Amino acid sequence: MTVNLEVADGVGTIRLDRPPMNALDVATQDRLREIAHEATRREDVRAVVIWGGEKVFAAGADIKEMQVMDHAAMVTRSRDLQDAFTAVARIPKPVVAAVTGYALGGGCELALCADFRIAAENAKLGQPEILLGLIPGAGGTQRLSRLVGPSRAKDLIFTGRMVRADEALTMGLVDRVVPAEEVYEQAHAWAAALAKGPALALRAAKESVDAGLETDIDTGLAIERTWFAGLFATEDREIGMRSFVEEGPGKAKFV
Repeated sequence: MTVNLEVADGVGTIRLDRPPMNALDVATQDRLREIAHEATRREDVRAVVIWGGEKVFAAGADIKEMQVMDHAAMVTRSRDLQDAFTAVARIPKPVVAAVTGYALGGGCELALCADFRIAAENAKLGQPEILLGLIPGAGGTQRLSRLVGPSRAKDLIFTGRMVRADEALTMGLVDRVVPAEEVYEQAHAWAAALAKGPALALRAAKESVDAGLETDIDTGLAIERTWFAGLFATEDREIGMRSFVEEGPGKAKFV
């Protein structure tokens, strides 16, 4: 399989495995959607790492496969392409991308679907679709501009240039840069720490932020208010408040 889900200690690792460059062909896109849905459903998965391996995250779409597709074929396929990435973005649990080597085109767009991005010092990210006479088609024009702002997003999309990890960190495209040999370890540690947290509250936080970004502030506040009040019906809220009163902050053990 080109995409696998490995689970340990509450962390599900979505592992891309299509050597040598993890090119995201149609079969891999469809498999990615299936795995994202599985990670969403499984109760033993409380946080997620997206990992392409030690050498490369994902170098983009399979250009040879796309070259033979005409307009009619892509009208149909483009929705499936976006749905695969949206399935990752909507995993209702904390998701971190562990980026080594190239994360270009669809690879960069996949990293954008995560909540947090840890990159290797040797990482290179970009949206080079313009060099093929195209634009990003798996969410790049939307998620990138929301993350780094429209001007920086247009710079990357208009020029197709790659950015190294240090520039990606400066512009907010990644959140942490570490030595390549530490990328997965640090990503897993980030996910494992959150896997011990209150699952429904984490879901509420993620959905409130993500949904709020898509609407006006009044609607966003209504989303937040609904989730906030709803969490008072959960056992984790009782555990968290009781622990705070009796033991002080940060010592609750959630179920």
